Amino acid sequence: MAIYDITFRNSYGETVSMADYRGRVILIVNTATRCGLSGQFTELESLHEKYKEKGLVVIGFPCDQFMGQEPETNETMVKVCLINFGVTFLLSEKIDVNGEHAHPLFVYLKEELPGGILGSLIKWNFTKFLITREGVPFKRYAPTTKPADMENDIVRLLGT
Repeated sequence: MAIYDITFRNSYGETVSMADYRGRVILIVNTATRCGLSGQFTELESLHEKYKEKGLVVIGFPCDQFMGQEPETNETMVKVCLINFGVTFLLSEKIDVNGEHAHPLFVYLKEELPGGILGSLIKWNFTKFLITREGVPFKRYAPTTKPADMENDIVRLLGT
């Protein structure tokens, strides 16, 4: 399986293919609006705005598996992200990232970029994955890694 074989539903329920982003650098993040790390939405939006014309795609995948910190409906979640954080990057519908019902994208990412000595499980909201223009998983970042601290890797992959 390759990342471009995977589809997901956006926050409006429409099917999106990862193949639509072939040739772009993709930043994938599991998100939650009520998480203590939710300030990262603003930083992710800054990266999105700064590099979208150069080929960066940011996709947020809301998840309620960590202490119920994404309890909103898809519709409300989009409004909260826009009003509170100015988010304009793509959001999926709410998904699971771990367990029996984990979305295939996160199953794939965890296999390709395991999480170190504690295993491949997603540990918390705002775990981030950076994907090359060729669709190769490049690096996994901890929830506490600030999006700005990823900028050098993003610039390198963009070739700017």
